Amino acid sequence: MKTEVKSQFRLEPVVFHTLNTLFMLIVVIVTLYPFLHTMAISFNDGSDSLKGGVYVWPHTWTLQNYKAVFVSGTIYHAAFISVSRTVISTVLGVFLTTMLAYTLAQPHYIFRKKISMLFILTMYFNAGLIPNYFLIKDLGLRNSFWVYILPGLVSAFNLIVIRTYIRSLPGSLVESAKIDGAGDFRIFWRIVFPLCTPVLATIALFIAVGSWNSWFDTFLYASSEQNLSSLQYEMMKLLGSTMSTNNDPSMMAGANTNQTQAMVTPASIQAAITIVTAMPILFVYPFLQRYFVVGLNLGSVKE
Repeated sequence: MKTEVKSQFRLEPVVFHTLNTLFMLIVVIVTLYPFLHTMAISFNDGSDSLKGGVYVWPHTWTLQNYKAVFVSGTIYHAAFISVSRTVISTVLGVFLTTMLAYTLAQPHYIFRKKISMLFILTMYFNAGLIPNYFLIKDLGLRNSFWVYILPGLVSAFNLIVIRTYIRSLPGSLVESAKIDGAGDFRIFWRIVFPLCTPVLATIALFIAVGSWNSWFDTFLYASSEQNLSSLQYEMMKLLGSTMSTNNDPSMMAGANTNQTQAMVTPASIQAAITIVTAMPILFVYPFLQRYFVVGLNLGSVKE
């Protein structure tokens, strides 16, 4: 009887780890399959993709889909605009939001609750699209590069996350620095800012992804200025033109006589556009992953 009990207890960890491993493998497959399928479509001949049967490996390899994406010279300038707005928005957004969060985290600041409430209200109430448009126009930001930067410079959600993290830091560090004669900005820059690296990396990733993927603000505020067009907006226009071209019977007839055009379909163009716009974030994320995991546990441990 004792032998059976011991063998049962020895068997339980093996069964658990086996089932856990199988479950995690299923999760990994379900998570990676859409990306691998999209990549396979982007490298596969468009006409061959229409036949089906392309899953995670292309049947007929081609770079024609990517050539169709980069054939326009405006793509490169649009990529420069997207990179510029992403870098500037991330740097300024993280720095200014952290400064404001540090101020609102100080218990001796008498207006901290009122200002925090004003920011929280913006998370629940929005004036709407039309008042927003007229506000941007009256501020002179329309058809300006700064329309990508200034409106979303400080986010209420990011502010609350950083403020919560700063409150979890030991107050003795700030008190000892003040005793040594350090001012608020010196304390912020030399003590608080370096200690906030996990949460700042998390917020930086949020801001960078949001800014990189944004195209609707270009459509609303800078669509008439080609030199301000972002990469995502150009990709959206390219996808729309490709779909309209392939839906036109006359254009389709011409495509049959052109090998280059025949190899490109809306599905293959969409897959190539998805890969092109996703790759920069995929390259950046591994460097921020360890900070991102720590940042997800903000406020779980407090002094």
